[in-house]
Amino acid sequence: MTTGRWKRWWQALRRPSARYSVLTLLVGGMAIGLTGWAALDFGMEATSTEEFCLSCHEMRDNPWPQLQKTSHYNNAAGIHATCADCHQPKEFIPKVARKIEASREVWWSLMGLIDTPEKYAAHAPAMKAREIARLRANDSQECRNCHVVERMQLELQSAKAQEYHQAMASNGKTCIDCHAGIAHPDNSGQPLADRE
Repeated sequence: MTTGRWKRWWQALRRPSARYSVLTLLVGGMAIGLTGWAALDFGMEATSTEEFCLSCHEMRDNPWPQLQKTSHYNNAAGIHATCADCHQPKEFIPKVARKIEASREVWWSLMGLIDTPEKYAAHAPAMKAREIARLRANDSQECRNCHVVERMQLELQSAKAQEYHQAMASNGKTCIDCHAGIAHPDNSGQPLADRE
């Protein structure tokens, strides 16, 4: 009996519309599609700003002060990396996947799992390990969006940095293997207030 209902529903869905022209349906579908795309794009951009990230006090209390101490925040060139620059791919499909994955931390914040400095600090090592694993898996793509190894002026680097950067590809290494604490050096799992 339910098979017959599904079959009738499917047939009705495939039947031409008696009420609307094909052009009306096509234009209506395109309008709905474009509106949906624009809403998705707006949502993606709105949730990629520092203001959005810092709207959770967990971010203001721990990772943000750490970032402010690094050369990714203050430097001679005036370049300022935002949260999204390091934690979000630029390409659309990986960006959507990362947004879905990052919603876990938003959920944890709403549910009170990481809503105090102590709770955040307790979960920081696992969150850091997950982020390092993600960057290893994508060959540190977010780093490479700004740092192009082929364009590095190795002669301006220390001898050790030159050696590591030249051998990076042949050794199967990626940026995060050596620079894991570059933006959040104090992310040891201990509340920032207890460390100062």
